[in-house]
Amino acid sequence: MPIMEPFSFASSDQLNYPVSIRIMSLEGEETPIPFSTLLERPELRHIGSNQSPHSDLYVTVQVWAGSKPLTVPVQTPYKWFRNERKWSEWLTLPIDYSTLPENARLAITLWDLSPTGGEGAHGHAIPFGGTTLPLFDKDNQLYKGRQQCFVYRNKQGDGNDDTQTPAFIPRRSGVGASKKGTPSSIVDNDAEEYDRLMDLLKKHEMGEIPRVDWLDQLAFRGIEKRGYGSAKSSLRLKAIQRQQEALANANTDASRTIPVPSDFLLTVELPRFDFPVVFADHEYPPPPISSLQHLSSSQSGLMAKPTPDIQLGPGLSRIDADDETATGRLIRVYDPEVGARDNPAESKHRRLVRSQHRNGILDKDLKPNAKVRDELNQIMSYSPTHSLSPEEKDLIWKFRYHLTRNKKALTKFVKSVNWLDLSEARSAVVVLEKWTDIDVDDALELLGPTFSNSAVRAFAVKRLRKADDNELLLYLLQLVQALKYEHISPQSRQDVSQDSSLARFLITRAVSSLTLGNYFYWYVMVEIDDRSSEQGQDTREIYTKVAYDFMAELDKQPGGQEKRKTYKRQAEWIRILSQVSGEVKEANESIARRTDRVKHFLADSKNELVTIDPPLPLPLDPSIMITGVIPEETIVFKSSLHPIKVAFKTTSGSKYPLIFKTGDDLRQDQLVIQIIMLMDNLLQKENLDLKLSPYKILATSTSAGLSQFVPSMSFQGILNKYGNNAALAYLKQNNPDSNGPLGLRKETLDTFVKSCAGYCVITYILGVGDRHLDNLLLSPDGYFFHADFGYILGRDPKPFAPVMKLSKEMVDCMGGVGSEHYRQFKQYCFLAYSALRKNSNLILNLFSLMVDANIPDIKLEPDKAVFKVRDRFHLELSEEEAIRNLEKIMEDSLNALVPVMIDRLHGVMQAFRT
Repeated sequence: MPIMEPFSFASSDQLNYPVSIRIMSLEGEETPIPFSTLLERPELRHIGSNQSPHSDLYVTVQVWAGSKPLTVPVQTPYKWFRNERKWSEWLTLPIDYSTLPENARLAITLWDLSPTGGEGAHGHAIPFGGTTLPLFDKDNQLYKGRQQCFVYRNKQGDGNDDTQTPAFIPRRSGVGASKKGTPSSIVDNDAEEYDRLMDLLKKHEMGEIPRVDWLDQLAFRGIEKRGYGSAKSSLRLKAIQRQQEALANANTDASRTIPVPSDFLLTVELPRFDFPVVFADHEYPPPPISSLQHLSSSQSGLMAKPTPDIQLGPGLSRIDADDETATGRLIRVYDPEVGARDNPAESKHRRLVRSQHRNGILDKDLKPNAKVRDELNQIMSYSPTHSLSPEEKDLIWKFRYHLTRNKKALTKFVKSVNWLDLSEARSAVVVLEKWTDIDVDDALELLGPTFSNSAVRAFAVKRLRKADDNELLLYLLQLVQALKYEHISPQSRQDVSQDSSLARFLITRAVSSLTLGNYFYWYVMVEIDDRSSEQGQDTREIYTKVAYDFMAELDKQPGGQEKRKTYKRQAEWIRILSQVSGEVKEANESIARRTDRVKHFLADSKNELVTIDPPLPLPLDPSIMITGVIPEETIVFKSSLHPIKVAFKTTSGSKYPLIFKTGDDLRQDQLVIQIIMLMDNLLQKENLDLKLSPYKILATSTSAGLSQFVPSMSFQGILNKYGNNAALAYLKQNNPDSNGPLGLRKETLDTFVKSCAGYCVITYILGVGDRHLDNLLLSPDGYFFHADFGYILGRDPKPFAPVMKLSKEMVDCMGGVGSEHYRQFKQYCFLAYSALRKNSNLILNLFSLMVDANIPDIKLEPDKAVFKVRDRFHLELSEEEAIRNLEKIMEDSLNALVPVMIDRLHGVMQAFRT
């Protein structure tokens, strides 16, 4: 008796795992519709695939059985195609394998965009093609791995048992004889050889055949010599042509027409399991005897009308009508993107691809060919928010040694590493040490919340050490936030320098520079003061520990103790201002009485503000040394929080006016001003000086702060005082020149035009909202700027607000839309927008570091904040297309009527309040 070899398998009824499918790519082409036909039939003109061979498509998948749908359709997200239709998206359907019947199948439909709809339309989409893929094969085993499915043009995947869109069409005996008299045996032999090669290729792709690059290339060249095309994709497309010829011959005599597929193949991937999965039906337990007795007794009387068979969709529960406690229906909505976990098939594939036994030392000498090099360059151009597909990660890993010379490739390489795999992580760190120097924007990305490996973060800090103090100051706010993502233990007794390379770096630089130390101190103090639920006690303790180590390090340095005393004096100075500001805000007095109260408080020698000796570095700007207050120039504003304007004498003999406010969190305004300063720096590097003059602002706690006072007038105030063409009249009064353009000095008009362009572009990118004529300010020498950034990232309290604030009052001051100055303004806008798009990665990385900073408009939707900024850059467009889009935005903003009405209404309300 022969000995049976053991065979391990799993039954489908035990597989409590949701059905999933990965939509890979669509291959194939068809003859384009003649232009004359498109002219004659306008309904075809706007269909996406008739305009471009790589038009945007999306895919829906639905489980069917017994010619009925079992689930709702699930679709791929929107994706823009450049050179090929490639999704690489996993879709999870709301049904488990354990509940599938034997005849379950996937109805897959590719949808083409069409504004006019049509037969079988799905909203503004029509079927590009469909296919129906069975889940179990003829041996009742679950299909797994990659599958190439025939696509039937202009049809939906019907999912019926006698489907007209089958993914696979088995060869039939006698099908395949050529119309030209070619013997059937020759065609059958060729088809059998083709099937054999297809099976081998499929096993090769699934990793069942070991990959040996040089041998694989020989095999592919052998396939080419056999006349099957120049690549694996050509071999697949050859299958369609052969199947079409066979079916065309068979349909001439067959009683039932066999569907003929198109020239397209859809590649999908099904999950791979460690063992074959065989279909097994559920075994239902017999009903209890009591139920049978109840059923028998109920049928002893008159035969009642049978209850209609009600079939509920997936996720719906039937509620007994006799249950008096049932007051409603619970509906569970399945979201396949919630609770996503790593796919076991992908994990196994990754381990096979990256194992040392398969790659080894040969990877160091691998160089990409021209096609792969183009793919790598495309990957390198992705923005920081772009997620890499598993194939892209594998490609980067394969050529990691070659990419060490590309500074832009490092962040993509780090994203491609599975850091939970200790062996792979160790190999990655070795490669990391060989990498060339990277730019600061990539270093900032590596310090974000998604990168936790200490070696990676230390590599980023190594790049930051090359930045001078002025450059470091541009990113200091974000670097202090990045400390939240360091491996700092609040309970540890050792210095933070031992736990965090970033903390060690920041403390070292802050100790050596008064300016850096000043801002570092106050940024850290605000984090310690933040007692919101989002911050958490551990985070506050981390910053407390950082502050303690900073002060301890100061004590070790020459002159460090004096700096420490300076920070203590600054804190006392802020405490005194907070005290008087709080008293004024709470006092139920007129503005005049409030102002007198502040003046008397400041003039009181007990408060030590009249004379400040030794001079104190101003926390708002430590380059300014203040020597005393000027009480008589104090002003209390009429707003609800009653901020106070205070002027201080300086060591240079000049005055420095500032505004102190309590009861308001200035961190959002502080962030916007910092980004404006950064953008100004980036534009200056492009030799584009747009005369930006952002005022300084510093949050000293979560409810108080300082801001620089810039002498200026709001556009609303100018309009009230000067009437028509008010801004031009205002500038003429302060800068008259009868020989200059529009009657004022050329330098003043040039400053106005440039600063308007800069702020229009920057506030558009940042999505600054609540723009009205009261927070558009103009200084006497022509500097235009915005104030009050309570709404950003597209938020706006007013309806129908334009995405860019470009008012008629601004354009009139340039001479109108037909003037040469307005044309220059538009050119400056285009140049600024292009320059900032080139630096979009840096700006996006800075925002990604602020997602946990408790900025009001960021914490509303922290997962979307960075994407909102990215969308304003329109990185999917070419530079020319992006400029045209910006020009349209400017025109729409200038011609919008609702903002004009809102500005006038706002002016009336402000006048009424006054």
